Amino acid sequence: MTITQTAPETKSDAGYSGLSDSFDEFMTTFTDFREANDQRLAQMERRMSADVITTEKVDRISDALDQQKKALDTLVIKGVRPALGRTAKSGSGSPEHKQAFEAYVRTGDDRLLRSLESKAMSYGSGQDGGYLVPDEVETEIGRRLAVISPIRSIASVRQVSGAVLKKPFMVFGPAVGWVAETAARPQTNSPTLDEMQFPTAELYAMPAATASLLEDSIVDLDQWIASEVEVAFAEQEGAAFVNGDGTGKPRGLLDYDQVNETSWVWDRIGYVPTGVAGELPATASSDKLIDAVYALKAGYRQNANWVMNRKTQATIRKLKDADGNYLWQPPATPGSRAMLMGFGLVEAEEMPDIGVDATPIAFGDFQRGYLIVDRAGVRVLRDPYSAKPYVLFYTTKRVGGGVQDFDAIKLLKFSVS
Repeated sequence: MTITQTAPETKSDAGYSGLSDSFDEFMTTFTDFREANDQRLAQMERRMSADVITTEKVDRISDALDQQKKALDTLVIKGVRPALGRTAKSGSGSPEHKQAFEAYVRTGDDRLLRSLESKAMSYGSGQDGGYLVPDEVETEIGRRLAVISPIRSIASVRQVSGAVLKKPFMVFGPAVGWVAETAARPQTNSPTLDEMQFPTAELYAMPAATASLLEDSIVDLDQWIASEVEVAFAEQEGAAFVNGDGTGKPRGLLDYDQVNETSWVWDRIGYVPTGVAGELPATASSDKLIDAVYALKAGYRQNANWVMNRKTQATIRKLKDADGNYLWQPPATPGSRAMLMGFGLVEAEEMPDIGVDATPIAFGDFQRGYLIVDRAGVRVLRDPYSAKPYVLFYTTKRVGGGVQDFDAIKLLKFSVS
């Protein structure tokens, strides 16, 4: 078994200057990309095809843009992480519980923690064992996930105490209409209700620590646990929010039945076809993106975002509108999103690549369209035996998710119809 030991992170002033320098480098690369792509498009207009060297140059600069954006995002994420050294904190959690949890993590002594959770009749110690982390740690994990988990950053998130969230919705509303002041008021039909269910499933990560790290009193173990599990949680839930089948995991937005937008009905995700199998049309390519935008009702467009992976974004980045303006625009500031046709663009690597009958691009108001359900309580089980001399920390949280408003999300499908 291979164990990777991560050294504690610290912040420095150089990190902030590095963020500014990286952003300047990113913007310079985008200028180079624009010039190279303009040259490629000009060659295509003159002789119906671009020079191979020019095309390779555009692709190379585009790849560099992706890498620089990834590095920039990493610097931004590190910037919101607190240092792992101890600092004075004023949390809402019980100091007694924090001290008991630290004693358990450092030494394995769970006597005080057991006593506290027995008094509270906590559901935190489930069949797999483990103890609830302090409130501050759970809050910190949730805050970090909101920064680095693509779908979570734009979806609606609700915390529950039970295993399943049941949400009623109206299939048909009550009959309404205008009526004159003295006219009779006929009895209206009653609304028809149905119920959506969002069960939570267990998500886990298992960071490892050395004895020397646990014995080092200057290291804040609360922050260490949060920093170790954030990437593992974000990767797993990010994949489930897009492609999950709902069995032992959240149901992803692409797992629902899809239907052409012209025949859309509730409980289906509507899509707009590109009209060409596996690609955008050779002429007026941007028109299909416009069709996707206006497939969404006006009330949803106000808070809409694009969602696609890096490879799809590289293709879209080369497109211009009828006036010769690039549809894709870089972030205005470090940490902000790139824009596509005036709407934010969220990069989710779990989205499929462009291909025949694939739906690699989603557009919509994900805050209204997709619901993430977090069950309150993150548990940690200390395991000093399975990977000696390392100590493993089996960390679990329960998460669910699914589409709650099928009218709020549209897809662009690379198909004939």
